[in-house]
Amino acid sequence: MIQVRSFLFNIWFFGATALLLIASLPCHFMDRRGVHFIARIWTKTIVWGLKHICRLEHRLVGRVDLLEGPALVACKHQSAWDTLIFYALCSDPTYVMKKELLSIPLYGWHAQKQKMIPVDRKGGGAALKRMLAMAQEAIAEGRQIVIFPQGTRTPVRSDAKDWPYHPGVMALYNKLDLPCVPVALNSGLFWGRRTFAKKPGLITVEVLDAIPAGLKRAEFMHELETRIETATRRLEEGHALADDAK
Repeated sequence: MIQVRSFLFNIWFFGATALLLIASLPCHFMDRRGVHFIARIWTKTIVWGLKHICRLEHRLVGRVDLLEGPALVACKHQSAWDTLIFYALCSDPTYVMKKELLSIPLYGWHAQKQKMIPVDRKGGGAALKRMLAMAQEAIAEGRQIVIFPQGTRTPVRSDAKDWPYHPGVMALYNKLDLPCVPVALNSGLFWGRRTFAKKPGLITVEVLDAIPAGLKRAEFMHELETRIETATRRLEEGHALADDAK
């Protein structure tokens, strides 16, 4: 039954995505908030499909207040679900994303229009400067910068030694001189990395206490990794215990 529901959801996902991408083309003549409005509708549409087709829902716990106003948000990345949900959790998010995604037809244009922050890993110092400049502009506009510090989706219960935290988050933290808001989640238990099945259940997103600005590199990176990995493992194990108790 999970496979059938997942198949139906994929039809819903790709159909809704294509229709909304086309419907949003007139937003080319508007400022980024027009495209952002469509993106929020798209997120709500996908979340609705997950709930009613796959019976997969989510909850937000912890320091929810930290997702308002200008913020640097560093989130665990286990699922494609993570890349869409911040449109629902934050008021005006922008994602730090791979530059290659900008070449995807329509989607890349939308990403540029929304002033997403591309990362060119082969671009050297010039690319880093562009990324930081765009990040400063986003903060000046009161937006929330969302970055996945490990740079890719990681397997559930994986070791950070195998999926290290990259220094890009430190560059943002240092340049913006803002507290960093760590976010843990367990989305990979339900919509795993490179998996077709979307399992029913309840994804938990936990906003942790902010890491204050001004820490040295080693101290910040250790604190960020420790907080996210510890909370993520707790969410994963908590779900396993709940299943065992059924």
